[in-house]
Amino acid sequence: MTFASPWWLALGAVVLALALGYLIAQRRRRRDTMRFANLELLDRVAPKRPGWIRHVPTALVLLGLALLTVAMAAPTAEAKVPRNRAVVVLAIDVSLSMEATDVPPNRLVAAQEAAKQFVTDLTPGVNLGVLEFAGVPSVLVSPTTDRAPALSAIDGLKLDEATATGEAIYAALQTIDVYSKAYGGTEEKPPARIVLMTDGKRTVGRAEQAAAQAAAAAKVPVSVIAFGTNNASIDVNGQPQPVPLDEAGMKDIARLSGGDFHTAATKEELKKVYSQLGEQIGYELQPKDVSRPWMIAGSLAVMVGAAGALVVGRRIP
Repeated sequence: MTFASPWWLALGAVVLALALGYLIAQRRRRRDTMRFANLELLDRVAPKRPGWIRHVPTALVLLGLALLTVAMAAPTAEAKVPRNRAVVVLAIDVSLSMEATDVPPNRLVAAQEAAKQFVTDLTPGVNLGVLEFAGVPSVLVSPTTDRAPALSAIDGLKLDEATATGEAIYAALQTIDVYSKAYGGTEEKPPARIVLMTDGKRTVGRAEQAAAQAAAAAKVPVSVIAFGTNNASIDVNGQPQPVPLDEAGMKDIARLSGGDFHTAATKEELKKVYSQLGEQIGYELQPKDVSRPWMIAGSLAVMVGAAGALVVGRRIP
């Protein structure tokens, strides 16, 4: 918890001074009574005073003042707020390496299932676009809050030759730029992110490192998901061809773009990564004023203390 106006906490010294003053006054009263009173006579004529309970009302008032001091300092706490203006492009690799069966039944089918779960769980206000890429990237769905086109596009993904990872990032950036201009005009651009799911090394097109730098310049981080294992292979003309992950290249994309890197070797791990990204993309932490509970508690403590003082001591402390 932080405070928007922390200087008000200095009033806590005043509350502490009042508490010390009360203790000193009680001690002096007892001392004066013992010094000037005839104790035998005092026991017979003085009314019985309540014991420790007479101090409770004052304690409540002081506690209430302390709580009100905290409220005046405007305490704040981080709260999750939906990113209702955000735009996200989900770029899915559909190169032939996605046919590998190291993730059953194969990488593509597992990726489709996890991606659809991501789409379904994503914050409703986020504008989601879908892009597939093999040798050439293709925008299947422009950013929209309607999830039906995205789900349909993911169901229809088909394998193709080659892997143009860099071109996929450039295409995603162009999609975000077109959406941002159409959405905001002269207003501040909405926050944007690319979620890149791939399993192999770029084979054609512009370098992914240059594309990642372009994403950083556009302030669009790339969240990279490396999907699959390093010991997988696919059948090419009757011969097994290894299709290991290119983790070094994927980490470069995440690092250069200011994004993050994830690995997933199973369908369950992929779903978990997508779930984490959904929370990260769909919500942002913003400071929220939480002074109201402190104000209510402080006011109630002061009122109860004042009422208790009237009942116990027939006066307000």
